[in-house]
Amino acid sequence: MELEYINEKIGRKIRDLRNRNGLTQQELADRTELTKGFISQLERGQVSPSVVTLLDLIECLGTTAADFFKETEEEQVVFSEQGYFEKIDEAGNSIQWIVPTAQRYRMEPLLVVVQPHQSLEEDKPHDGEEFGYVMSGRLNVILGDQIYHVKAGESFYYPAKKIHRIENPGQRPAKFIWVSTPPMF
Repeated sequence: MELEYINEKIGRKIRDLRNRNGLTQQELADRTELTKGFISQLERGQVSPSVVTLLDLIECLGTTAADFFKETEEEQVVFSEQGYFEKIDEAGNSIQWIVPTAQRYRMEPLLVVVQPHQSLEEDKPHDGEEFGYVMSGRLNVILGDQIYHVKAGESFYYPAKKIHRIENPGQRPAKFIWVSTPPMF
């Protein structure tokens, strides 16, 4: 196997275990005496850990090397509503993780409903890209100090290098598919 592929696979497994354990990158770094930057690079497949470091990480994440490297059964391809995870904020905005295991992959699709005259939490600049397709209603996509108007049947796409936010300026809920890469935690 190609080294880059192996690094990405190890990184995804570390990130998945860290998330399952409810740890931040900083908390895992503190437990393993590594830096948050190293953990971030490792999870993105940008560095190769030494065997000793990898074994220490695996132990801190509550598993064994045998379980960590065990190949899983066939990957799930189809996901139904019963498996979705939903978060509703105080304003009634809804975010559904429509592929519950997406943190293991390179993109994370969400089904989002933003209530009239409400907005989602502002997102700080980060590596990655974001794409959305508006199914109903309309949105304002705010990138830095620029506002883009998007209506039903239109899509948006941007690198997430600037502060960004999504709001609904309309009189009815706006529903859209939102895909982030890499997945957000």
